[in-house]
This record gives sequence, structure tokens and C-alpha cells, in this order.
Amino acid sequence: MLTTYNHTDSPRLVDPASLAFQSLLDKFAPTDATVLIVGETGTGKEVVARYLHHHSQRRHGPFLAVNCGALTESLAEAELFGHEKGAFTGATQSHPGWFESAQGGTLLLDEIGELSPSLQVKLLRVLQEREITRVGSRKAIKVDVRVIAATHVDLAQAIRERRFREDLFYRLNIAVVPLPPLRQRREDIPLLAQHFLALYARRLGRPARRLSADALEALREYSWPGNIRELENTLHNAVLLSREETLTPAQLRLAGYSEHGFNESNDSTLDSFLQQQLTNQPQQLFDRVISSLISNALSMTDHNQTQAAALLGISRHTLRTHLANQGMIKGRRKAPVTSSTSHTHGTQERELRIGYQKFGNLGVLKARQSLEHCFAQQGISVLWSEFPAGPQLLYALQNNEIDFGTTGEVPPIFAQASGNAVTYIAWEPPAPSSVGIVVPNDSDIRTISDLRGKRISVNKGSNVHWLLLQLLEEAGIGLDELKVVYTPPKYPLTASDYLSVDAWMMWDPLLSAAESNPELRVLVNGEGRVHNHQFYLARRDYVEQHDDIFRQLVESLQQTGLFIDSHRHEASMLLAQELGLEIASVERALTRRSHKTRAMAFEVIKEQQTIADRFYALGLINKPVRVRDAVWQFSSALTLIE
Repeated sequence: MLTTYNHTDSPRLVDPASLAFQSLLDKFAPTDATVLIVGETGTGKEVVARYLHHHSQRRHGPFLAVNCGALTESLAEAELFGHEKGAFTGATQSHPGWFESAQGGTLLLDEIGELSPSLQVKLLRVLQEREITRVGSRKAIKVDVRVIAATHVDLAQAIRERRFREDLFYRLNIAVVPLPPLRQRREDIPLLAQHFLALYARRLGRPARRLSADALEALREYSWPGNIRELENTLHNAVLLSREETLTPAQLRLAGYSEHGFNESNDSTLDSFLQQQLTNQPQQLFDRVISSLISNALSMTDHNQTQAAALLGISRHTLRTHLANQGMIKGRRKAPVTSSTSHTHGTQERELRIGYQKFGNLGVLKARQSLEHCFAQQGISVLWSEFPAGPQLLYALQNNEIDFGTTGEVPPIFAQASGNAVTYIAWEPPAPSSVGIVVPNDSDIRTISDLRGKRISVNKGSNVHWLLLQLLEEAGIGLDELKVVYTPPKYPLTASDYLSVDAWMMWDPLLSAAESNPELRVLVNGEGRVHNHQFYLARRDYVEQHDDIFRQLVESLQQTGLFIDSHRHEASMLLAQELGLEIASVERALTRRSHKTRAMAFEVIKEQQTIADRFYALGLINKPVRVRDAVWQFSSALTLIE
């Protein structure tokens, strides 16, 4: 964690070991020398590589990172050096590799110690000759790329074991940055800890947290085998699960820590105990150990199942499966418990996990914290999780990570097609001008027809994906006549973004912000082409079990919508800081749509079905879906505006 180009709130490291390697970075950054970063897992090797890039003469060029260990043997060469059309089965068109895509910038080869011997030979030639040859071609292509390599492997030992080429090692070993592990730079721990506490309190919408003196001392004493990444995850978990302002050592859940400090013999003591039990009382030992772990975890978390599962390092679903096996709760296939005791216990321990994007009703609802106030007296916890877009949110819904969220009209169709038990709760009126396609201002793309042969960035399964299909049909362009690059939405755009694609499918508030950028222009928006509805969705099993929560949730959404429509500037101010956008851009985006939450109606269901049928006809989903099967039928007690 360095004080880098775009991390203005990052801590300035003070440990002498950190100052020593940062001094090296400041010497290497302005040069074009190949750099080898060596350090344990979690020490921040990619952060260091980005620091080198953004303090170099290449900072306006792309920075790309590829994990060599993740490259499959069969396609690794094509990934790195590119391929020509027909070079192998499935190569329907030519494609540049990582080296060509990083032209004029920096390429990080992470975990280079995992590269296969055959690719090591070809990489050596690229570093020597500064040229690559695509798979299926004999023509050499000159590349102007600075290479930074990173590894946690002892390359000298790998050479002795004939797993790494000695000549490649010497080619890489020009400028070496040894990253010391966190246990060797303990003076940085308080600064990093405070940084992560503030970061995750802000991201999770929680009050500021601070460390007690004992907790800070525990962080200093811990060995940190996972380094900075482990420290970050530890504090993320503490902010997520703690309800107190001051964090104690117990809430950090550091391995081997007790009220008497760290016990180095804990593992051996546990092993000895288990060996003794296996010798003397082996009967049902596994069940007894699991039962004891679960009962102690529940006791430590006041019987909050989510927190107990996190403490045990398992999912809440896995915990509930164990509880059902032990008869502590009813299994899912059994009749629900209706006794007054069970009902009271359920009321004491309930939570609503909401997936949201930083814009719209849920963004404002979170900023105003009115839902928390509504549920506070009922013992219902509200947990917020932020997502960049609808498809990612629906994935979390499918995997039981959230209970409720909002997306556009296309993500739930993809979710239904993949077997996700998603349920439509309500919707908001159409906003076709809130989606569009953006191009550089000096681009030769002037009409929709000019998209032929271009590279277009789109978030797969999103509302703008539907808009793109409509635009291509309007211009008579087939999907095989352009290159669709599936990637999550992003703004502001970097130099590498301008090099990698020719146009971006965007939606508000990013679209509104792009309109204010003199370097960009909106080619067309969704007017007359798409409806761009917004839907509120939930897990069906959650709605069935918590009807009372949803009555209050929908009422809060309706009130929030009325607030936005009548106080747009105030709502814009609430959102602008979280979004990192100008207030005027956010206000323009809010003005382009109505935020009145409405009940599902026949016409909107019919429109959804039309979209679903089109995606199926194009082969973009693998089976037909019936939208009306996923619409929740509310009880008469719940009233929504239609």
C-alpha cells in the first residue's frame, strides 16, 4: 500500500523496511528497465507494479496485468502473443494478445514462476528482440512494452529444480524489488489498519470503527502469514460483524489468540486433544466436534447465524444444514415451526441483506438510513452490499449472498434462464434516455451503421446489452460483424480503455457524467428503442418467510421515490459523494426517470417476455423462460401503486 497516483487516502508507510523498498521504486520508476518484484503472497506486488507504471513516462499508456498461473497450457501462447484467424479450432477471427494490447504501456506478468518451460523460451525471445509472433503467423510484430514480472516463488530454487530457465532469470533480474512481508514492517500496521477500517466502514455504510489498545497490540504481535491481504480481510470482517464502535482482540478473530495473548502451542494442543479423544472416546467424535464448534460459535455471536457462520469460516447455508442435521432447526422440506417460542426467536434474529448500486431509490434509501431506523425496534438488521451492475447482483442473489436488490430489465431474464429462483417484486417506470452508447469525440463513428467492425464494451446481460441488440438490428449489423467485449461498466475511462475498445454501452449516472466530458459524445440513447425498466427482485424463499419485512421495505421504497422526485437536488447531493461524480451530472440522471415504485402489471410482464424471447432466439440464453412464473403474488394486505 503506497501513496500512489490515485489513492489519495492511502497511508504513507513509515517502517524503515517500507521506506527502503519505496526508495528503490522511485529510482526504477522513471526508467524503462524490466523489474522483478519478489515477495510472499499478499504483500502487494500488483500495487507496486501500478506505482512503477504511474510514476513512469508510460503513465498515459495502458497498464495490464496477467496472471501466468491462470493461463491454460493450450491457450497460453495465444493469450500472451495473440493469434490469427483459423490458427486453431474456435479462432474465428484474429485477436491481439496481452503484449500487443499493452503497446506503449506496461505489462505485469504476475506469478511468472508458474509459466511453462515452453513459454519461458518464447518470453525470453520477446524480452531480447522486443517483438512477438502471433500463433498461426510467421510475421514478427514489434512491441513497445515495459515488462514487470512478479513472483512469490524462489526462482533460484526453481532453477536448481529445472522448473525455471536460468537465462530468463538473468534477463528479468535487472532491477529487483524485494517486498518484505508484513511481519518485518510492523510499524506500518497501525497506519494500514486505520486505512482499512475507514475504507470498509465507508463501503459497508457502517459507523467509524477504532481499535482498542489491546487490539492494536494484537495486530502488532500477530505473524500475518497472509500479509497485507490477510490484514485487510481481518479488518473487513471485523467491521462487517461488529456492532461496537471499539474493536477488541476477540472481534479480530486472529488465529491462536486468547485473553492471555498468542499461544504458539494451540495447534499442537488441539492435535493432542483430538488424539486423546480418538483413543479413549472415538464414538461419534466427528459429530461431537462439529456440534461443539457450532454451539460455541452461536454462543459467541448471540445466536446470530450469519455471524456464527462467518466465525466458523463457512456459509450460512452450510451452518443451517448442520443445524438441521442436529435437529436444532427444521429442515427445509419439513413443515415450518409455528410455535410462539420459535416465532419469538425468529423475530429476535432476522436480517435483510440488500444488494444495491449507488444510484436510484436504494442508493438514496441507504444514504438516508431510513430503513435502519424503521427496522431498529423490531430487531431486524439491514446489511448492504454494493455491486457494479445488475448481472453481478443477480449472481449474488442466486448464491444466497443477498436477499433483495434492484436491476434493469435484462439481468432477471438471464437469471431465470440459469435456474435462479428470482422473484419480481415491483418496478419503476421506463427511462429510455438513461441508457446509450458513448464514443470518443474524435471517433469516426458518426452513425449506428459505423459500428460495423468496431469493438464495443458492454456488461453482458444488462439493460444496455438489450439496447445494443436493438441498435444492431436497426442498422442491419450481425453480431458476427463486430467485436463485443464483455466487461463491467467503468467511468472515468483510462488511456487503456480508449485503446482497447471503440465504444462503450453506458447507463446513468455514468452516461450523464460522460455527457459532460468534452472528450466523449453520446452516439444515441434508448429513446424509441428500449423501455429501460427498473425491477425490484428477491429470493422467493425469503419473500415467503418474511412477508412483513417486505411490506415495510416496499413502503420505504415508495417514500424514497417520492422524496427523490420532489427533492432532486438534495437527493443528488446524497448520491454524488458516494458516486464520485459532479452533483449536476447526478441530478440530470435523476431527472430522466420517475422513481415511483409500482406493482407488477400485465403490460410490463408482456414487455419482459418479448425481451426474453428475443435473447433465446439469438442463442444468448440456453432455454426459454416464462416471466410471469417469476412474478410474486402479494397478499391483499400489501398495496402498491399501479
